[in-house]
Amino acid sequence: MYLQKQMAHKRMGSETNVTKKLFIKSYGCQMNVYDADRMSDVLRPLGYALVETPDDANLVILNTCHIREKAAEKVYSELGRLNIQKKVRESQGEQMILAVGGCVAQAEGEEIIRRAPYVDMVFGPQTYHKLPEMVARAHRGTDTVLETDFPAESKFDHLPTPEIKEGYSAFLTIQEGCDKFCTFCVVPYTRGAEYSRPAAAVLDEAKRLAGMGAREITLLGQNVNAFHGDAPDGGEWGLGRMIEEVAKIDGIDRIRYTTSYPAEVDDALIEAHRDIEALMPFLHLPVQSGSDRVLQGMNRRHGVDEYRRLVDKLRHARPDIALSSDFIVGFPGESDRDFDCTLGLVREIGFVQAYSFKYSPRPGTPAAAHELQIDEQVKSDRLSTLQELLNTQQRAFNEDCVERTFGVLLDGRGRLDGQLIGRSPYMQAVHVDADSDLLGQIVELDIISAHGNSLGGQLAKTESDLSERAIA
Repeated sequence: MYLQKQMAHKRMGSETNVTKKLFIKSYGCQMNVYDADRMSDVLRPLGYALVETPDDANLVILNTCHIREKAAEKVYSELGRLNIQKKVRESQGEQMILAVGGCVAQAEGEEIIRRAPYVDMVFGPQTYHKLPEMVARAHRGTDTVLETDFPAESKFDHLPTPEIKEGYSAFLTIQEGCDKFCTFCVVPYTRGAEYSRPAAAVLDEAKRLAGMGAREITLLGQNVNAFHGDAPDGGEWGLGRMIEEVAKIDGIDRIRYTTSYPAEVDDALIEAHRDIEALMPFLHLPVQSGSDRVLQGMNRRHGVDEYRRLVDKLRHARPDIALSSDFIVGFPGESDRDFDCTLGLVREIGFVQAYSFKYSPRPGTPAAAHELQIDEQVKSDRLSTLQELLNTQQRAFNEDCVERTFGVLLDGRGRLDGQLIGRSPYMQAVHVDADSDLLGQIVELDIISAHGNSLGGQLAKTESDLSERAIA
């Protein structure tokens, strides 16, 4: 699934003379959502404020992802639509700067300029701290601005203090890049080498998030459990210690992290799942395949038995933990037997959620040049079979949640009047009829119904009593 998220947060900047409109459309992972917020932070001093549509925006940024199939083609399609608006604006004597950022920009910068010469700016994910300079150059309108080099210094060293958006759940990037070079993946080429932010900087940002009302923080990284941030005492903190310190911040009641690399889940992180109440009992732990032969071809640094042992250790430390995962079917050379091994592992482990995809070649990656590419129909058939099994497991888990009581952070309004929505400890969306005064609260909900991707709840008796007393 190619997840597309539109960033259109209505935030008030500290400036009173905001005259320019900024539209950012983010594709892909949560890190792109975080990056879009930081782009807005960088551009705010220039007078840019976020708007909900590109129709009358002065600056439009497509914040792209290069992981999934046909990602680049979807960007070009969107650019074609935006170019029509750009021409209309130009015919009216107005300028609309059109920019492509993120991983597609990093991987295909020159190609974007060739295929879409009307694009004004192309920049990679490590360069958005240079946006003010890029915008100034784009305003001069000479050549397309191209910024895809990896700077020697970290972009985090040059970013302004975040203007934290109001909300009860927040993302916080603590690590970027990847050194693993899985043969199907472009991340090492588009995000660069692994980099961990200093622990003090992470804590400062977490405190600011808490001060703005965030009660749940998700720590982000391409390989988040490779985090090894410089510590205030001169040493290093791993992810387990980082979680421990974030959990001490007043107001932070829930912590999550993603995305994990199984071979780098260490004992300290497992102990954090055992000991830290704020760390939610849900872990996204991508395995990709249930075949050792395929995992070796992918250059994954874990085998199937190592993955099984890791799951056993996590479940021993936290018996109520639930797992989600990533799967790729049809990797070059994958046989029917290899695929059956994947199905067997899924049945054995049991996943409450999962993302599954057909293998699609990424230019420049070793797997793209593999001789034994799998027929598209075979890939489609395997994906359908796998997804049927995964969906069955997800439905079964959701149904098992009925008649249980969960603490749910209510962080938004549902589609129906009088309905609020939140996330269970296991990342399920939960809908409940409740007074809006409960927004931002962690309330106990009795689960009364289960659906394919969500749960229905009602206020547990104690919460109902409190609500009635408040109304009275």
